[in-house]
Amino acid sequence: MLKKMLKNKTQIAFLILLVGMLACIRFFESTLFYDPFLSFFKTDFQNKSLPDYNSTQLFVNIFFRYSLNSIISLVILYVLFKDKNILKLSIGLYVVFLVVLLVLFAIELNLSTDYTLLFYTRRFLIQPMFLILLIPAFYYQKINK
Repeated sequence: MLKKMLKNKTQIAFLILLVGMLACIRFFESTLFYDPFLSFFKTDFQNKSLPDYNSTQLFVNIFFRYSLNSIISLVILYVLFKDKNILKLSIGLYVVFLVVLLVLFAIELNLSTDYTLLFYTRRFLIQPMFLILLIPAFYYQKINK
């Protein structure tokens, strides 16, 4: 697979652009998205109470950020593997993960006093962690066929 990709320099350039887009989302997160927890989780948050937040605005922005990261991640997966079945499976996984994590996030916001689980649930929602998990999984599946 690596030899094929080295032959196609436009594919590599496109992948670099896509990864750059993910990096820009992360770099400009404080200006692009409403997230009062950005500064909260940079401190010693275990002994503090949650900052004030607008629930609707928070969930809309988390959904928007998750969607942007997911779309870019799906394009990366398609460029890497050129397989529509992998793309369909990935779309399904991203939708299921979104629903499960948003429900878990809402429950944790309202009931939890230990913010560690809230921190990690939010991290999976706002960062492209699933891409990091899916690329090796699909690559392993592809080489074992």
